[in-house]
Amino acid sequence: MVTRKSSLAIPLAFMLLAGCSEAPKTENAKKTERAPQPVTGRQAFQMMYPQARRWAVDAQPLELRSINLPEVAAPKGKAGAWQAIFVSASLNKSRMYTYSAIEAGGNLHEGVFGNIAEDAPAHPSSAPFEMSAIRIDSDQAYEIAAKKSQEYIQKHPKEPVSFLLEQNKRFPEVSWRVIWGESVGTSEYSVFVGATTGALLAIAH
Repeated sequence: MVTRKSSLAIPLAFMLLAGCSEAPKTENAKKTERAPQPVTGRQAFQMMYPQARRWAVDAQPLELRSINLPEVAAPKGKAGAWQAIFVSASLNKSRMYTYSAIEAGGNLHEGVFGNIAEDAPAHPSSAPFEMSAIRIDSDQAYEIAAKKSQEYIQKHPKEPVSFLLEQNKRFPEVSWRVIWGESVGTSEYSVFVGATTGALLAIAH
């Protein structure tokens, strides 16, 4: 015969057991949280482009730059964040967009973020280009550049790599500039790769 006292104890015991069984699930969920994922230049561009077109229907990219984030481990050819500048001829304005895998310094926000539109540059060093021109992605551009840069890579194995995509007036096609260093201004070595054909266009020392 089950007494009233013992019948109350049974549900209590089940509650205690249920509580114990939930703890590992919570711990497992924390362990399975995905680390921030770096992306290629074209992947980032494809996320920013629709928002730029909502801002201006004639928006065209002027340049795309990678941003290396210490918090996001990235293989060569990918980055934790990217920055693009779009221009609109009808508005005579330019607007910067960023994509970031995380919230970070330098006004970087997780996902796509658009800055305030500004007057378009009067004499840009590069020209706007069409999205369809990007057939070679940044990771492919790195592989092409790295094949011709093994001597430099062996001498500078820890040099960070960054990327600039633009219609440089030196070349007939849109080009990736694969930069060994954090920026063009501080780099001692970079390689230009055609974003449409994948051709090696030039090496800059």
